[in-house]
Amino acid sequence: MRQLSRAGGDAIKIATQCNSVRDSLRVLNLARGRRDFIAVPMGEEGLPARVLALRSGSALAYAAVDRSTAPGQLSLTEMRDLYRADRLDRATRVYGVIGDPIRQSLGPVLHNIAFRARGVNAVFLPFLVRKLEDFLSAIGPLGIRGISVTRPHKERILRHLDGCDPLAARIGAVNTVVVRSGGRLYGYNTDYIGVLRSLERRTRLRGSRVLLLGAGGAARAAAFALVQAGAVVSICSRRPRRARALARAAGGEAIARAHLGDEFFDAIINCTPVGMVSCPGIPVPMKQLNCRLLMDMIYRPGDTELLRRARRRGIETISGLEMFLAQGFAQYEIWTGERAPEAAMRRAVVAALDRAEGARRSS
Repeated sequence: MRQLSRAGGDAIKIATQCNSVRDSLRVLNLARGRRDFIAVPMGEEGLPARVLALRSGSALAYAAVDRSTAPGQLSLTEMRDLYRADRLDRATRVYGVIGDPIRQSLGPVLHNIAFRARGVNAVFLPFLVRKLEDFLSAIGPLGIRGISVTRPHKERILRHLDGCDPLAARIGAVNTVVVRSGGRLYGYNTDYIGVLRSLERRTRLRGSRVLLLGAGGAARAAAFALVQAGAVVSICSRRPRRARALARAAGGEAIARAHLGDEFFDAIINCTPVGMVSCPGIPVPMKQLNCRLLMDMIYRPGDTELLRRARRRGIETISGLEMFLAQGFAQYEIWTGERAPEAAMRRAVVAALDRAEGARRSS
C-alpha cells in the first residue's frame, strides 16, 4: 500500500488471497481512516470481509453482475439483497455461522430475511473456519454479537466458552453462542429444540422407542432431548465406542448395526452426514430400518435418498428442513429477545432450496 501511494493515482486497490479470518481483517484494517482505498479480500475465508468492506471504509466493494466465478466471490444480488452490504454501518450487529465446509449453509438466508422482516440493523455471515482460535480472535474487531456453530466445531467450542446453558453442557455440544459484554461467550444448544418440535407434531414421545444413527454432536443433542422427553433411545454408529459412550451419558442404549434388522422402532433419526449433496447415499441398508416414522436431519437436499426409499416402503417421513427451521427460530430469539418471523424465514429457506434443486437438476 505504501508503494502504491508513492506511485500516485486517485485510489489504491488491493485484492489478495485470504487464508484465514485474520488475513481478511488485515486487509480491512488498511481501509480505516482513508477514502482512497479499495479492499478486496479474496477466497472463501475472505467472503465475510467482502460484505463488510464498505462498512470498514473501503471506497468500493466488488460483486459479480451475474454469477460468481471464484471462491468467496458474491453475486450482485447476494451482496445487495441478501447481505445489504451497501446499507451496513458501524451500528450494524454482526452474526455468523462457523464451520468447515460452510458455503452451502442456509443460515444467511434464514437469519438475514428475519433481520429484514423485523427491521433489525444486523447482518448474518458465513465464516469458513478451520481453526477456532483464528475466528475467536476476530470476534472483537468485527463486532460479532452471536454465532451459529456447525460441523466440526460444536464440541470443540466448549473449551472456549465463559459459560454454558446447563442442558448444552450435559449434551456436550453447542450450536449457538451469545457474545456478552466484555467479549464473554455463552453457549446454548437449540438442536434439541429442533428435534423435539419436529417429532412431537407426529408422534407421542413418552414411552416410544427411537433409534439414532450416528453419535456426533447432532446425535448428542437428540439423545439427551429424547431421553428427557421420556423416549427409550437406542444409538447405532459406525464407531461403536462412541455409541456406547453417548448411550451411557444420555441414559440410552447402544445397539450394533448387525442387530438393527431384528428390531422395530417408533422413529428412526439419521444424525449422520450421509445423504448430503457432498456425501451421497444412505447410512445403513433399508432392510435394517424397521420403523413407523423416519426423520433425516439433512436439509440439503431437502428430499434425500433415504427419505425417498422410506416413503416407497410406506414409512412416514420428516425432512431435516423442519429441524433446521425450528433450531433457527430459537437461535434468533436467543440473540434478539424477540419472537422470530417464522413464516418469512420458512418462505425464504424453501425458495432457496427450490432454486438450488433447480440449478442442480439443470446442471
